[in-house]
Amino acid sequence: MRVLLRLHVLDRLAIGLLVTGLVCLASGLLPTGPAGDAMERIAPLLAFLGTVIVLAELTSKAEVFDVVAARVARAGRGSYAALFLLCVAFASVTTIALNLDTTAVLLTPVMLALASRVGIAAVPLAMTTVWLANTASLLLPVSNLTNLLAADRVALSPAGLAARMWAPQLAAIAVTMVCLWSFFWRRGRRGEGAGDPETPAAGGPGAARPEDVREDVRDDERARGRGRYRTPPVHRPADPVLFRACALACAGFLVAILVADVELWVASAAAAAVAVAAFAVRRRSELRLSLVPWRLLVMVPGMFLVVETVNANGLHELLATAVGDDGGPAGLLRAAAVGAGLSNVLNNLPVYLAGEAAVPLGNHDQLLALLIGTNVGPVVTPWASLATLLWYERCHAYGVRVPVTRLLGTGAVLAVTAVAASVAALALTG
Repeated sequence: MRVLLRLHVLDRLAIGLLVTGLVCLASGLLPTGPAGDAMERIAPLLAFLGTVIVLAELTSKAEVFDVVAARVARAGRGSYAALFLLCVAFASVTTIALNLDTTAVLLTPVMLALASRVGIAAVPLAMTTVWLANTASLLLPVSNLTNLLAADRVALSPAGLAARMWAPQLAAIAVTMVCLWSFFWRRGRRGEGAGDPETPAAGGPGAARPEDVREDVRDDERARGRGRYRTPPVHRPADPVLFRACALACAGFLVAILVADVELWVASAAAAAVAVAAFAVRRRSELRLSLVPWRLLVMVPGMFLVVETVNANGLHELLATAVGDDGGPAGLLRAAAVGAGLSNVLNNLPVYLAGEAAVPLGNHDQLLALLIGTNVGPVVTPWASLATLLWYERCHAYGVRVPVTRLLGTGAVLAVTAVAASVAALALTG
């Protein structure tokens, strides 16, 4: 009991979910058939989670994210507004073209490294990543696993889905930008000076002279007085061989899932193997079991077992009643609200799977509205989407803490406004 009390709250939640799911299975409350189907569906997902986190950890240690962050900061040329637009575009394009989970894993460290380069608090950049990982995931089938399921159901090609969802996607991103700027990015909220640009340690390789450090501080103060940030220098990694190996591993991962249409878990496993091999040769001491995301590998199976239990014992009937069969604007908003609400209570992927079966077969727009709710809405609780869990894991690894009350409050505002705007855009362009 004492060991459990020392664990992080999410560790206790993960263990609790798995134990609850196993108890439901052992007691017969969850039939073995649905349980087996659920585990078969999530096996590739677990393989992806385990390997992509290892890839992200080692890529971060190789300073790839620091190099990218410095380049983004330099492109902003000292303007917070320009930096904000660059970060929004970066996160949106990554989510749309790659996958929201890839954004959460690979872009979060870039954003957190960027905070230290620019000299602002990490929270605005962290929230930019997690919100857009969810709200920018409507346009293409590859953007979100739920999109693949919805595209199959409504018989839409990637171009067809984009043609139907471009307006809801623009609406979701626009509302997200307004909320990000209002809650986190505007002057007085972004915490200038909270993450001062790093300087080499005294006496170490490339150590800055005291007079140089004083001049950097004066430059920072002058820039902030003008409402700007000091553009950081080009970042040069300490081990260029490790940097190149991990950068190529990440690039290969992206090419494999974009061009070669390789399964996510296969691509992430191959890329992680390259990174592990490079560290085994160059810096073996960094290869530890703690690189593996044990919390997520325990939480995800438990979450699916619990949701399958609920689904087998009345969730389908409840969802069918809650969603209804109205294909008009009111019915679209209702389906989206149910999807968003339940996603924040449970998780968006099992909620979409359960909700899809509750939507009448011919109500394609109602199904797309449910998709909006389960994609754009899960921004309130940390477990609402897998991308949010991955993001939380990255933030925890970097020592970045987002106050829970702030996460819940601002996320609720975004969920309500972005879902409503996206559904309205879907109805108006139908």
